[in-house]
Amino acid sequence: MSVEPGSQPLLRVVIADDEPLGRMRLRRLLEAQPDVEIVGVVADGASAIEAVQRLSPDLLFLDVEMPRKTGVEVVRELGAELMPPTIFVTAYDQYAIEAFDFAAVDYLVKPFDDDRFERALDRARQRLEMQSLARIRGDLMRLLRSGERAVPEPQQVAETNEGRYLERIAVQTKGRLRVVPVSAIRYITADGPYAHLHLANERHTIRQSLRILAQQLDPSRFIRTHRSAIVRLDLIESLVRTPSGEYQVQLNGGVRLKVSRSRRNELQRRLGRL
Repeated sequence: MSVEPGSQPLLRVVIADDEPLGRMRLRRLLEAQPDVEIVGVVADGASAIEAVQRLSPDLLFLDVEMPRKTGVEVVRELGAELMPPTIFVTAYDQYAIEAFDFAAVDYLVKPFDDDRFERALDRARQRLEMQSLARIRGDLMRLLRSGERAVPEPQQVAETNEGRYLERIAVQTKGRLRVVPVSAIRYITADGPYAHLHLANERHTIRQSLRILAQQLDPSRFIRTHRSAIVRLDLIESLVRTPSGEYQVQLNGGVRLKVSRSRRNELQRRLGRL
């Protein structure tokens, strides 16, 4: 992001949408933001690739269905390393977009209202702030290195057990990096491209899909009970059937979380057929 003397940092944005009304709506909403500068507006995927390479925007609004390369093809051609933080604009629902959420800060499902747009933009601002903090931490880590004593880089804070499963997860708390032991997590819930880590008396949010987290957590300790929930096995007190015929797990402390039909048999097997 660039900074002009006496002003706040500008968020440099590219809009890529093949629908004229869609481009106009995004432009109107973005022009109302004092910290946003629209540096490019394009109508197809090939032009989106060129705009990202030429303009290096801080944020990209990217339609999924476009001529001359779809939004997914744009991501694949640029590569995850070169993609700016991206808000997908799509007619798909949130579960279809999971296929490419590795590049997404958020998604806007058409038609979206102004409040939903504001939440997505706020998430993008938070993401960019976290990236700036990560760069600062990286510089400090390199400065503190001396001799043979190496200080781990921030991306190494999430440690695995014998290289297989996560044991610690780095989270941002009030602008500071904090390490949360996986053993302290009671359950995890999904919120679009974000995951909420629920501890005994606090909650932390990270940008990670539950699909990826489920692969990184020890299956002997955690189980995915629903597309929106992962639960620590040793905290489950019971499997409850609701009056509507749906199932929920009840944790000690009283929290209840949904159990999808496709995952119920595996949960019952893991719990010894409750």
